[in-house]
This record gives sequence, C-alpha cells and structure tokens, in this order.
Amino acid sequence: MLFVVGVIGSLLVVSFIALVMFFAVLFPGEWLLNLLPLGRPGRFVLIMVRNLRRSLVRTSLTYVATFVLVFIVTMIWSVLYYLDTLTHDQTSNLKVIVTEKWQMQGQLPMAYAGPLSDGAADATRPGDVHPQDAMTWQFYIGSQNATKMDRDDLLGVIALEPKKLQTIMKEVWDDISVEKARERANQKPEMERKLAEIVAKMEANPQAVVMGFQASVRFKKTIGDRFTLTGINFKGIDLSFEVVGIFPPGRYDEIAVMNREYLNNAIDGYYKSRREKHPLADKSLAMVWLKVPDQESFSRVAEQIESSSSFTNPAVKCQTLSAEIASVLDGFRSLIWGMRWLLSPSILLTMSIVLAGAISISVRERRQELAVLKVLGFRPAQVLILVLGEAVLVGAISGLLSVALSYTVINKGLGDFTPTFLFVPPTAFLWGPGIGALTALAGSLAPAWSACTVKVSEVFARVA
Repeated sequence: MLFVVGVIGSLLVVSFIALVMFFAVLFPGEWLLNLLPLGRPGRFVLIMVRNLRRSLVRTSLTYVATFVLVFIVTMIWSVLYYLDTLTHDQTSNLKVIVTEKWQMQGQLPMAYAGPLSDGAADATRPGDVHPQDAMTWQFYIGSQNATKMDRDDLLGVIALEPKKLQTIMKEVWDDISVEKARERANQKPEMERKLAEIVAKMEANPQAVVMGFQASVRFKKTIGDRFTLTGINFKGIDLSFEVVGIFPPGRYDEIAVMNREYLNNAIDGYYKSRREKHPLADKSLAMVWLKVPDQESFSRVAEQIESSSSFTNPAVKCQTLSAEIASVLDGFRSLIWGMRWLLSPSILLTMSIVLAGAISISVRERRQELAVLKVLGFRPAQVLILVLGEAVLVGAISGLLSVALSYTVINKGLGDFTPTFLFVPPTAFLWGPGIGALTALAGSLAPAWSACTVKVSEVFARVA
C-alpha cells in the first residue's frame, strides 16, 4: 500500500514539475514571438502557440502524457544504449578475461596465476606477446552471522593484489561504466590520491578491506570498524577484517576488496592446523584479467594460452570483456529483443493514439474557427500546417523537457547513486524532441486532414 501511494505521489510531483517547465516555455515563448520580426512563418508559429494556450487543460493533459511516455522510452533506450556500448568490440586497450573453459564459476589452481598473468609467454620464443598488465581474482563469500545466514549478512569479497586497484581494476570499471568515468574525469587527481592511501593501508595491513558503499550501509560499517566473516564457499576459513576505506557510491557497491595474500595464507593455515588440504586449495583462482594494446595482441595472447600444455587440467578460455558480457547477455536475448522491438514501439504507438485523440477532440470543437479561417483566406494546406504544427510543437517541447529533466536528475542529481546501467547519454537530447515530434506528427495526420477538409457552407448552415 505504501509503495502504491509512493508511486502515485511521485507521478503527481513529476506532473507538477513537468507543467511548471511547460508553462515556463510556453508563455515566454509567446511573448518573444510577439516581439521578434519573423515574418509570415513567425506569425504561423504565434497562432499555434496561442491556440495551445487557449485550451490549457487539454494541452496540459496531452503534454503530461507525452512527457511521461517520452521519459519511459528514454529510460529504455538508455539501458539499450548502455548494453550496446558494453558489447561493442573495442580496438585498443582491450581487457581480456581468462577463466575455466567449461563452467562459468572458474575454479583454477593458484599455480596458474603467474603463467597466465604473463600471457603464457615462453622465454624461448622471442616473438611471444606479453600483456601490458594483469590481475588475479579470487572470490571469498562470507556471512557476518554464523548461525543465521540471511542475505543481508552476506558479503562477497574480491581477493587481489592491492596495487591493481590503481591500474587494471580501475580501467576495467571504467570500461564497464564508461559514461560515468567521463563524468568523474574532473575528480581524477583527488580520487587517485585517496586510492593510493587505501592501497598503502591494504599492503601494510593483511586484514584490511575496502567496502562498496551499499555494502557498508547494509553492514552498518564505517572506516575503522572490525568484523568477522564465516566462510561460505571456503568453509572452515573464517576471516577477520578492518575497514580501511569505502568506495564512492556507484563503484563496487555490493562487494568488497581484500589483499589476496590474506586469503592464500588462510588457505595454507587450514592445512597446517588440520593436516589436510582445503577442498578449494587447488581451485581458489576464479579468473585472471589481462590488458593488451589491440586485437592482434589479443589474438596472439589467446593463442599462447589456449595452446599451452600447462593449462589443460582444467582447460581455460580467453575472451575480451565485451565478448564475455555479450555471452552473459545472450541469456537475456529475448528480453532485450522485446524491449527494443515490442515495448518501445508499443509506447510510441500509445503516444500517437493519445495525441490523435486529443487533437481530434480539438478539431471537432474548433470547426467554426477553422471555417472562419477559410473565409479569411487560409488555404487548406495552411490549415493543415497549423493543426500539424500545434501537435508537433507540443510533442517536441514535451520530449525536450522530459529528456532535460531525466538527464539532470539521473546523471547530475543522483550522480554515483544511479545504477551503472542507467545513464542518460547526451544523444538523448536528440531522441526526446525527435520522439515527441514524430509521434505527434503521426498521431495528428488524420485529425489535421479532417480539419483542412472542413466545408465552410456546412459549418455555417448548422449555425444558422
């Protein structure tokens, strides 16, 4: 019930803001058109604006409906734009994922880490390609409540070399959230300084952990706090941590990062205390990230790794980040297809129907006015342009203001609190007015044709 009330309240607030924005454009626009010597085209536009103002209730309802629908389409297209960007093959600074070949959750021996980080390059082969940078990932999942392991008590921790946070780890994140990375470009020096301090603390303190913002809120932890996790995937290995840093909102929100040496030492300690290997002792490496300069280097490195006899039990595979994401999204192919080719066109069709209905009512109410315009010398084509122009004007204004509000709130107002996949690109300022204007044009064609075919004799015969 509270959720429904919240949604209705939010819609009312958005509608109010939308109308304020619309009137802030409509009335000053009419005032400017009165002042500017724009000739006949300017007078046509002025007539359109005055006609919109004369029926404010209907114009406002049409505008709000179009505003909301353009907002929904913008959100859908923004998500699709983000997915297209992620799966677009890069040509330089490629990130390569090396993981187990036959299952998604890699369980590789830690002995693979060194050779894979070097791209399986052989010193006896001078032509072998070495990666520019490399990073290993091990996943530790634990709960802060040993007796009742609720979801809110779970935390996923990535074990890696701390110094990689400053290089390839940061680049991988920027590749995943490219638009937000550009937004943060002006904060780079300050962020680099803070990150360097965190890395130094992680290298000095094996128990150091850096938490994502949402994870720290859920765990109610801040810098300096200590806590212990009971191992879930590494059963029998419980780790104690000290929070030395919290990532800004939007970066690694629900996870944490630790020094890989702490986890590997704990695995070794398991053997020393129990005189038997941990079940995951030879399966603790989840994946290796490599950085290569171009596609040719990627092909060479992939061939070196996949043809090496050192990585056969288990076998490994190499994929670029974009290819890996595309393979993951392949399971959502039908959903993405539906968003692109069913949901979006349905919304656009709804917009056209809403506008067609509103304009048809307006034309029927203005038949006498249209007849008078014809008596005054307006040709059918001019009447057609007036009616079409009113619809296109409302559609374009609503589209532009809808995109402007969504861009400001999502990209600027929420900032890093916005989910990574939801970022309104600047090109949306072309989508919005275009969507509004074209759907308005499509929806107003039939009413406009009816308006330009109004017969003066029939109208005044009814009046008489």
